[in-house]
Amino acid sequence: MGNLLFKNAHVIDPSQKIDTVGDVLVVDGKIADFGKVLSCSADNIIDASGLVLAPGLIDLHVHLRDPGLEYKEDIISGCRAAAAGGVTTVCAMPNTKPVCDNAETVKYILEKAANADAHVLPIGAVSVGENGEKLTDMQALKEAGCCAFSDDGVPVKTAELMREALKEAARLDMPVFAHCEEKTISRDGIVNECDVAKDLNMPQIPVSAEDVGTARETALLMSAPKNARLHICHVSTGNSALLIASAKRNGFNVTAETCPHYFIFNDEKLLLKDADYRMNPPLRSAVDQFSVLYSLIDGVIDVIATDHAPHSPEEKADFYKAPNGVIGMETSFSASYTALVASGLISLYELIDKMACKPAEILNRPIGTLKKGSAADIILIDESEKFTVDINKLHGKSKNCIFKNRELQGKVKMTVLSGRIVYNDLGD
Repeated sequence: MGNLLFKNAHVIDPSQKIDTVGDVLVVDGKIADFGKVLSCSADNIIDASGLVLAPGLIDLHVHLRDPGLEYKEDIISGCRAAAAGGVTTVCAMPNTKPVCDNAETVKYILEKAANADAHVLPIGAVSVGENGEKLTDMQALKEAGCCAFSDDGVPVKTAELMREALKEAARLDMPVFAHCEEKTISRDGIVNECDVAKDLNMPQIPVSAEDVGTARETALLMSAPKNARLHICHVSTGNSALLIASAKRNGFNVTAETCPHYFIFNDEKLLLKDADYRMNPPLRSAVDQFSVLYSLIDGVIDVIATDHAPHSPEEKADFYKAPNGVIGMETSFSASYTALVASGLISLYELIDKMACKPAEILNRPIGTLKKGSAADIILIDESEKFTVDINKLHGKSKNCIFKNRELQGKVKMTVLSGRIVYNDLGD
């Protein structure tokens, strides 16, 4: 592995409160030095003038579909897509076939990911088979390499099992990632409860399905051990954000994520009857869209994740029969930059914090940073570059991208993984 020297970059690292122009030296896959002007030899000197150099992004919510559903995505293709979007660490949800509820499946994931273009951190299931009946051996899953626990794809079936999960995860100092949904309310709905859905005779999901789920999980956290850590996945409603804000104000250890589609789009997209706009939770009203947006800006919602959920074109062909989910790792940064930074709502420094540093804090891992001695997971960004999303040029297997044909701003130009260049769009 050769050494890298990045010259004249605009270096942003919120983990160290760095926002300045300088050079960054990478030796043996680690950050070796940082300074205004570094004079040293390197195998590869990269002129980063006019570019932003930042820690690699961390996506807390990804469905890699591997093992068992590799026709949609696999670990190698998913990590290739991640690298193209500046994501250097992927947290892989457990709803695979078989479910990631045992050490052997964790081992399979880690071994296959060893030479991939992103680090993969498996998330272990809360319940065996994600069936909500019996708690997994969380200690064995942690020892095998899991970073968190979740039954994502579905909520933990009962409050009692979730209570047990929070207690055991607290003992292990691990977070529980919660998919908040009351299934007796959402039933067989596929889109948000709204006038458009009624007019089109689409089965609907009321916002209360998510809100009741969020209320249950935050209430359970309040009676859990003090060190219990709850992370709320894919927040899509203003009421859920209010519940999270209340729990935070009262000192409980709760964090939350949302996804670009929830603060960029709303349920008016149902008029297109395009199954790529189907996900769970669904796109909500414009009121919820802006509530989520400003909860993200204010820090009630801590991070931006993708809920990257690949499906084949055949599966997405029929709006009413299609599975839920959209892909997002290749477009998440640029979509967020366009909506948040280019619009003047937040700074790039704040965006990097929400996509790299805060996720690292939630995982309690020494990543998402440019500190000396840390793994050289680095991205270069051209803030001014605009491009139109072409689904035929995406790096993953699936094309169910809701930003297709949309112009975005802020382009990842290079991704470095532990000192290895895994994506290069500098063109020289």
